[in-house]
Amino acid sequence: MKASVRIATAAALVALASAVGVPLASQQQSAPVQPPPAQPPASQTPATPPATAPEPGRPGGGGRGGGRGNQMAALYTERCAACHGTETAAGRAPNLFDDQWTRAKDDIGIAAVIADGVPQTEMVPFKTQLTEQQIWQLVAYLRTQGANAKPRPTYVPDPDGQEIKSEKQTFKIEVVAREIETPWGLAFLPDGRLLVTERAGKLKILPKDKSGAVVTVTGLPKVWERQDAGLFDVEVHPQYAKNGWIYLSYAEPVPNYTPPPAPAEGAAPPPQEGRGGRGPQTPSIPSMTTIIRGKIGKDNAWTDQQVIFRASTDLFTPSNIHFGSRFIFDRQGHLFYSIGERGVVENAQDLGKPTGKIHRANDDGSVPKDNPFVGKPGALPTIWSYGHRNPQGLAWDPVSGKLWESEHGPQGGDEINIIEPGKNYGWAVITMGVQNGVTKRSEPGMEQPIVYFTPSIAPSGIVFYTGNQYPSWKNNLFVSALAGQQLRRLEVKDDKVVAQEVLFNQFGRIHDVIQGPDGLLYVTFQLPGQVMSASTAGMVGRLVPVK
Repeated sequence: MKASVRIATAAALVALASAVGVPLASQQQSAPVQPPPAQPPASQTPATPPATAPEPGRPGGGGRGGGRGNQMAALYTERCAACHGTETAAGRAPNLFDDQWTRAKDDIGIAAVIADGVPQTEMVPFKTQLTEQQIWQLVAYLRTQGANAKPRPTYVPDPDGQEIKSEKQTFKIEVVAREIETPWGLAFLPDGRLLVTERAGKLKILPKDKSGAVVTVTGLPKVWERQDAGLFDVEVHPQYAKNGWIYLSYAEPVPNYTPPPAPAEGAAPPPQEGRGGRGPQTPSIPSMTTIIRGKIGKDNAWTDQQVIFRASTDLFTPSNIHFGSRFIFDRQGHLFYSIGERGVVENAQDLGKPTGKIHRANDDGSVPKDNPFVGKPGALPTIWSYGHRNPQGLAWDPVSGKLWESEHGPQGGDEINIIEPGKNYGWAVITMGVQNGVTKRSEPGMEQPIVYFTPSIAPSGIVFYTGNQYPSWKNNLFVSALAGQQLRRLEVKDDKVVAQEVLFNQFGRIHDVIQGPDGLLYVTFQLPGQVMSASTAGMVGRLVPVK
C-alpha cells in the first residue's frame, strides 16, 4: 500500500526516507510498493481463514472493500484530525493528505513513523495505542484520501487521434471499432481478425481493416449479466488452424432456477442490490464462472460446444462479484484459467473448492499428470495455485518464462504476482490491503506480491510486450486497470518491478490489453457510467508509434 503519513514536516519526511532507505517517487495516481522479502516456500496445507471472516457459505469481502472507508475515517478522526486537520481543514501540524506524503514510496517506513513517532516533535509513538492492523488501516486511508484529493484528469470521451508522449515512446491512439458494449476480452484469429467479448453476452468478430463489417457470433449460451457478471474472456487455441477451438468464460445462471416466491401482500420486500450496473429491481440469480470451448461455423454460428469447467451447483451464488477470469496457454498446450473466490473468502484456502484458484488443464479440460495437487486427498487436481481473491490477468514473462498474474485486492492491496505451482498466495489470511478480519500482511508459507497498489487500480488484463514497434518497451509488462481507468507500463528485471509509468488515465475503464500480429498493443475502452459496474458503450483501440 502506499500510504504516506505526513506527521512532522516535509523536511522530516525526507529525513525519514533517507533513514529507512525509502526513495521518493514522482507523482502517480496510485503508486506501487515493493513488499517485504519473500516468505518461506509455500506449504501445501491450506491455512485457516480469519476467525472474523464471513460465515461459511455467505459472500464476504464484497465490492472493493467490504464496508471500507468508515472504519478508517473514524480512526483517523479519533487519533489524527485534532493535530493534522482533515482533507479540507488545516490543523496545527502538517496536513497528511498533501503530495509530500503521498509521494513517499515505502509504506513500511510510513507505518514505522506512526508506530515509533518522530523524536523532538509532537508526533508521539502510537504502537502502544494502536494495533498493527489499525496502523496499516491509517496508511491505507491516508494513501486513498490523498489520491482522492488530487484533481482528476479531464475525461476524453473519444481517444481517437490523441497523441501521448510517454517517458520512452510517443504514440497516438487509433480507434479500430466503436459501439462495443463493455468490451472485456480480446483475442486474434490467425487470419488477423479480432475476437472481442461484450460483457452483456455477445462475441463479436472485428475485420482486419475498417472496410469490413463487424460480425456477431450467434448461438452462444445464456449469460447472466449484472454488476461484474457477464461474458468474460476469449482465447484462441494455439493450434486453431488445425482444430478451430475457441475458449470462452462466462457467468452461467444456475440450471433450473426457481425464483423465491413473491412476498405476501403487505410484507416488506426483500432488500435489493445497491450496485447492479443498470439498477436492477429483481433478485439476482445464482451464477458461477463456467468455461467452454466451441467453434465458429457457417454463418458465424457457435457450434460443437464442450464444457471445460463447470462447478457444482452448491458453488453458484447470487453474489455478482469476483468471477475471475482469464485464460492463457503455455508452450506445451496446457490451458491456465483463473477463478475468483466469488466473495466467499474462506474458499480461497480450501483445496477442495475451485474458487480463489488458478487452474491448469489440458486443452480438453482433463488433468495433466504433473499438476502439483494430483493425488493429494481432498484437493482438486486442476489447481495450480491458491489463495487468490479475484485474479483477472495472466501473462508469460518472455525473459524468465514465468507466469505473472494481476489480482484485485480489497481496500487497496491490488497485486502483481509471479505464479508458481502449488504456492499459496495468502487470501484471505494475509493482504496488503485492508479487509475486516484480516490482520496479517505476511505469514510463513504464503507468497508476497511482486508489487502492490494502494489506492486500488483494479488491475485486469496484462501482457508482456515482445514486438518491435516500440523498441524501448521491449519485455515491459502492460497492465490494464478498471478503477484506475489506466494503462500502466512496468519495467521488469530479475523478477522485480524496477520502474513504471501510467501511459494514460483519461479514456475510461480498460479491461484488456494484448499484442496484435502487427506488433501493436490493442486495448479495450469502456466509457464511464454513473455506477462503476454499469454496462456502457465502449471501443477497441490500438497504440500507433509516432516516429
